[in-house]
Amino acid sequence: MDRNENKIKKISYDIDENIKYLEGLFENCGDIVKRKFPVGENKDIWLYVMYVDDMTNREIIENRVIETLMIEIKKTPPRESELKDNLFKGLLDGGITTADVKEEEDLDLACTEILSGNTLLLVDGFSKCLIISTKGFPKRGVSEAETEVVVQGSKEAFAESFRINTVLIRRRIRDTRLKIEQIKVGRRSKTDVGIVYIDDIVRPEILEETKRRINEIDIDAILDSGYIEQLIEDDYLSPFPQIQLTERPDKAASALLEGRVVIIVDNTPFVLMIPAILTSFYQSSEDYYQRWEIMSFVRIIRYIAGFIAVALPGLYIATAVYHPAMIPTQLLFKIAQSRGDVPIPAVFEVLLMEIAFETLREAGIRLPSAIGSTLGIVGGIIIGQAAVEAGLVSPIVVIIVSLTGLCSFSIPNIALVSGFRLMKYIIIFFSAVLGLFGFWIGALLILIHLVNLKSFGIPFMFPFTSAENVSDLKDTFFRLPIIRMKKRPVFANPKQKIRLRVQRNSERRK
Repeated sequence: MDRNENKIKKISYDIDENIKYLEGLFENCGDIVKRKFPVGENKDIWLYVMYVDDMTNREIIENRVIETLMIEIKKTPPRESELKDNLFKGLLDGGITTADVKEEEDLDLACTEILSGNTLLLVDGFSKCLIISTKGFPKRGVSEAETEVVVQGSKEAFAESFRINTVLIRRRIRDTRLKIEQIKVGRRSKTDVGIVYIDDIVRPEILEETKRRINEIDIDAILDSGYIEQLIEDDYLSPFPQIQLTERPDKAASALLEGRVVIIVDNTPFVLMIPAILTSFYQSSEDYYQRWEIMSFVRIIRYIAGFIAVALPGLYIATAVYHPAMIPTQLLFKIAQSRGDVPIPAVFEVLLMEIAFETLREAGIRLPSAIGSTLGIVGGIIIGQAAVEAGLVSPIVVIIVSLTGLCSFSIPNIALVSGFRLMKYIIIFFSAVLGLFGFWIGALLILIHLVNLKSFGIPFMFPFTSAENVSDLKDTFFRLPIIRMKKRPVFANPKQKIRLRVQRNSERRK
């Protein structure tokens, strides 16, 4: 039964009535396996088994359920009433040799269990059924991360299986205070969603707000974690992500230890991390596995690359069209010479190359990996060279657009890159209309929007917009040595701020 509905279908004492209801629900479902069979000396006690073919482990059903039923029947007294009582009690109290067996009184909830890969067992004369854990559906194993590749660090990535993903987190945090609350979301899909947190580190208000927003979701189906992200984020109109996605278990474990909430959604290899701020999208798992000096340098490059990815085309248009006096003389002559034979204005010239680059990017993603990477490189070179030789664009625009695209790939989060891709065109529009003044208006509007954004009560631009939690500045543009980052970030419960306890150098030398 959907958790959003109050209807309850009680199990009847009459097994035939229950069977009629179940088979009516699963009519024309060829993948449903069902069997009614008699037991006892006089064969006047009836049992009924139902499960989904290939979603269950048939070995468990045959060897631990059916065979156990026969053994339990032989143990029971010959009288019918005692046979029923002892049979049901014996199966529930350990007769079935699998750890997960439970009673259920609601037939609709029992149907949900069947569709989740479990087996239903009805006993004639009882108003309850047994739900036996027999999940065994096909699933992909643990593979390497594809979108968050690192040189040093774990290569494991989340899979589509809900239980595999919880295990990957449990392996990294072996703490009884790590909690995984499991609910079902979606009226028809009834997708398993896990709310994961560390009980004493998480902020209670963030946890409660997360649960409230998820419980308010009333939709037919949840097919990917992106559904959850869009339904619970603070500002759905913003192009910037306010919830962080990751396919890396080590990154999710790190987020939990910072006090964040992780949401695992069945059937998707991406989990959600709540809340999120701008700096968290610039952080990579590898930042903390290598020495702080080089990773601080790399992080500065990422921030510079992010600015270039948004601002460079608009800045070129503003200076080349409205303020050429700001360009050094020799460079200005080069630009003027290269644009001498170009028949279209600079604005349309930039837009033409930007759209061509976006098209190549999308084509490279959709094609098989071996062909896609080749198409991206060869197509970019051929189209760029052909456009220059045909006099449609100038070489400087090809360089600017290529550099813009290259810088966008330097940011370790694809969702933030997508936001920057859209903001780039806003900057281009204002720069084309008002020149450098328009460029700064566009940049200011974007900055105002970012400052106003929040993620579950945490300002998106934290810690730059707050005088509190100054220690969080140690992990922004620079990544200071781990020995200096003794406190958890703003996400954590104020009572559990300390995460690193080290002795002083003088004591360590002793």
